[in-house]
Amino acid sequence: MTLQVAETEQGPWTVLRIYGELDLVTSPVVRQSIHDAVAFGRHDVVLDLSEVLFCDSSGVGVLVAARRLMRSCGGRLRLILPARGAEEGSHVNRVLAALGVRRLFEVYPDRDAAVDEEAQPLSA
Repeated sequence: MTLQVAETEQGPWTVLRIYGELDLVTSPVVRQSIHDAVAFGRHDVVLDLSEVLFCDSSGVGVLVAARRLMRSCGGRLRLILPARGAEEGSHVNRVLAALGVRRLFEVYPDRDAAVDEEAQPLSA
């Protein structure tokens, strides 16, 4: 499966909606999309991972690096990881939790919550 990234802007937020598998082969595409947003002065980024079907350690590495980049430039990073129930729950959410890095991210259930300045992130 290939990976696609669709970029939109909503207020101060750049929303990168990622579709497909986030792995060793495709993770550089996501990394570049994040770097491009920052290069264009967009320091508030939402990564919509609700359509990511698979994520390996290289994908997690991109997410951790994105968090580091956004913090270094005074920006913000939010993830959309919908909770669909125990059996259907977000694959990315399970991988982040299993690796012990889920707590590093501000996670929201959907786009509306992620771009809402008043919304509180989901607990880890």
